[in-house]
Amino acid sequence: MRLPSLNAVLGATIVGLIVGAGLVAMVWTPYDPLKLDFLARLAPPSAHHLLGTDEFGRDVLSRLMRAATTSVWISILTVCASILAGTALGLVTGYMRGWTDRILMMFNDALLAFPGILLALGLLSVVGANMYGIILALGLAYTPLVTRVVRGAVLSLKEKEFIEASRVLGNSESFTMVRHVLPNCIAPLIVLATSMFGWVLLAESALSFLGLGVPPPAPTWGNMLAESRTYISQAAWLGIFPGLCISLALLGINLLGDALRDRLDPHMRGL
Repeated sequence: MRLPSLNAVLGATIVGLIVGAGLVAMVWTPYDPLKLDFLARLAPPSAHHLLGTDEFGRDVLSRLMRAATTSVWISILTVCASILAGTALGLVTGYMRGWTDRILMMFNDALLAFPGILLALGLLSVVGANMYGIILALGLAYTPLVTRVVRGAVLSLKEKEFIEASRVLGNSESFTMVRHVLPNCIAPLIVLATSMFGWVLLAESALSFLGLGVPPPAPTWGNMLAESRTYISQAAWLGIFPGLCISLALLGINLLGDALRDRLDPHMRGL
């Protein structure tokens, strides 16, 4: 039995802690993350406030935990939406080919020409800055990438012997796609979804930093970083801790993604 690698253990631990903090924050935080306390304004880290307070006296640790809830939910929902839409489009375009493939991939390639963050910025300017607007914008921005990956996997699979055998047995094209082609696309999709989780988290933080994320006073790591700029010289912890959360989350996701790629990619197993 192959033991998990150090990357897998470390990555899973970091991601587990962040997801766990987000889940705990749904029911409990040390302080109310939205409660103002001007008497404790800009208090440094102490026994009462482990990570200090912000310019309104709000507990930084509580706000980081609640921000983790927001970031995790946005990332999960965005990745799920992109995977579902991109997988459906990739299966159809890769398996059916013909004019359907040409037309859909023409639009797909046009969307891929735009950087994801720029496409999301344009969509958010139309639908408005809110949680569901971010999910819609980032979901549409990353769907073309999923479509391209699934289509490539389907093109390599549709000429295999077991696909031809399914046709000879009289199975319909839709049954063959769902029963035989789709399961063989799961491994690359898992690796891609792990990477996308990190990309979405970083994009959501960037949008929040620019003022196009979840509206205040709801905390996100991005808007906490943005708000800390004014006070960075007198309260450095306001920028340090949200930055560390983003960095650690990306580190854990990348380590976990590398470990999953090594485990699921047949070309990497022999290395």
